[in-house]
Amino acid sequence: MRAAIERALHQVWSHRGPAATLLYPLSLIYLAIARRKAAKTVPVELPIPVVVVGNIYVGGTGKTPITIELVRELRAAGFSPGVISRGYGRASETVRMVQEDSPALEVGDEPLLIRRSTRVPVAVGRDRVAAGRLLLEQNPSVNVIVSDDGLQHRRLARDLELAVVGARGLGNGWALPAGPLRELPERLDQVDAIVLSATKDVIESRTPRFAATSQLGDAVRLVDGKRRTIEDLAHRIAEKEATTTAAAGIAAPERFFNMLSAHDIDCSTMPLGDHFDFSTNPFAQCSSRYILITGKDAVKAVQNSAIKNDRRVWMIEYQTQLDPYLVQFVVEKLSEAAERKHIEIVPPTEEITH
Repeated sequence: MRAAIERALHQVWSHRGPAATLLYPLSLIYLAIARRKAAKTVPVELPIPVVVVGNIYVGGTGKTPITIELVRELRAAGFSPGVISRGYGRASETVRMVQEDSPALEVGDEPLLIRRSTRVPVAVGRDRVAAGRLLLEQNPSVNVIVSDDGLQHRRLARDLELAVVGARGLGNGWALPAGPLRELPERLDQVDAIVLSATKDVIESRTPRFAATSQLGDAVRLVDGKRRTIEDLAHRIAEKEATTTAAAGIAAPERFFNMLSAHDIDCSTMPLGDHFDFSTNPFAQCSSRYILITGKDAVKAVQNSAIKNDRRVWMIEYQTQLDPYLVQFVVEKLSEAAERKHIEIVPPTEEITH
């Protein structure tokens, strides 16, 4: 039901039709309130550089995979990164650190995925400043903070802003509730860089634009951690003519389904709605021999024993590659910010081979 509602909303937001036009006056009120709140907010600066990876489109645009890859690139460049996030869908608003065995319900699925994927310190909290302070208090070696989302959280001062534009582009270009935008498209002129992730939309902005490309990685069986390449799994499914279901509780499930199809995996699809919590087992009545899910879903699914012990369930890894020029751009900007804040960044030494 939730997935159907989300699809209907995005369909309304995809163009300026009668329903969107009827809601347009409410968008003006929304923008007025947001601007008034922003004008009253005094940014709080943390003692180390901060980069925000956010968006202006409500819901998922591929920020988290980009955050994960950016953290890896920063570490390779000599930084010691930490991550802060709101932790959407958490049962609590308290600020806390994320551990690899934290319940997804308590810390959020995306922060938990980031923690397990990168092994860097991650703190969650609605108040990003408080989350940043807790992270630094418990991890004093961290010398750069990556904020997963938070473009509109103006209380957190930032040294660099990256705006991710995902598969749905900017929709009809209107703000909530007539459109899908938290801020108008002109906001993209104010960020430091735009990251285009699987979008075909032409983004008109004077801001530098970079591409992020994605592909499916290995398949990992939940029950025992057995690993296969996606090509090997596709071959086995085809060889056995095995019935297969792909399920996704992400913002754009059709992208996951299309990527599986590109690997010649013929499957029925089960969109679950973004941030589906897996407190119930959606596969209880599923008769397929293979069930394929995303990494974001897997961090919650494994906490349901019925799913974790189901030998049919495989998590498909998702790999993102950033434009090398974007990485260079971010590293240079953050290095400048670190110098201003008297933070020493030690570049990694190159190994000498003979």
